[in-house]
Amino acid sequence: MLDRLQARFRRQMLRIATLFCLWPALATAQPETLYFAPLPMEQPEEVVKQFKPMLNFLEKRLGVRIEIRYSTSYAEILERFRTGQIDLAYLGPLPYISLRDSYAQAEPLVHFLEKDGQATYSCALFGTEQKLPKPLRNKTFALTQPLSTCGYLAVDILLRQGGETLAQQRYRYLGKHDEAVLAVARGDYDFGGAKTSIARKYAHLGIVILGETPPLPSFALVANSRRLSAERMAQLRQTLAELDPKERDRTLMSEWGGQLRNGAVNAADGDYDVLRRWHRQTSIPEKGNF
Repeated sequence: MLDRLQARFRRQMLRIATLFCLWPALATAQPETLYFAPLPMEQPEEVVKQFKPMLNFLEKRLGVRIEIRYSTSYAEILERFRTGQIDLAYLGPLPYISLRDSYAQAEPLVHFLEKDGQATYSCALFGTEQKLPKPLRNKTFALTQPLSTCGYLAVDILLRQGGETLAQQRYRYLGKHDEAVLAVARGDYDFGGAKTSIARKYAHLGIVILGETPPLPSFALVANSRRLSAERMAQLRQTLAELDPKERDRTLMSEWGGQLRNGAVNAADGDYDVLRRWHRQTSIPEKGNF
């Protein structure tokens, strides 16, 4: 009897020892979690709806978990990126160069193609009138956010083409692109700035495009190379750039957001050189002036 009890005890101890030996392997078997930040260009529920199908695809393809970390401002996203709270971000050109200038570990992976298949987009100056009055006097402008490419920077560049500057007008930051457009449509502001494709969605409300920037680098998936390995970044870049939205992967990508479903091409920091030159010409205030 004693021999049987001792044998059972030894078997139990062996099982416990085996579990301890296997514990590191079991712990590392948990999927890697990546934290993703989208730009708050639209309402939170709409942003999640746009990005979740693509993130689900990447989770399955790469064997990772991707968690959305939503922020209400561009500045908050960049600060979280710098402090290591974000692994991946969906950024427009101005937020990217603002981040890269202070954080060299920001690495653009791919540009998402626009509906026309181009890796570029434009910003619009819009209103409800057919043209800008000259000279502009005491007009009000609805802008997105200070770090939005289509906010102060693009509107000021477009006004300068006509000999005006935004600093001479009254402007206020409203946050999201659609909010800026709707504020002008309601008559709360005279003019505004937003991504051209978003402004055009509200043509039925009387929105008229009065000026448009030259092509700018399209929105990009930007990686935090301090947190992600070179292998992981290459895997993300290749996975997205190899998708075929017109044929092989058309059904899969049809559920993705409109700004994501058209495919992607590899991105590089040099793509932003023109925008950097613009940025040096304009000092962007952090707050509105009325």
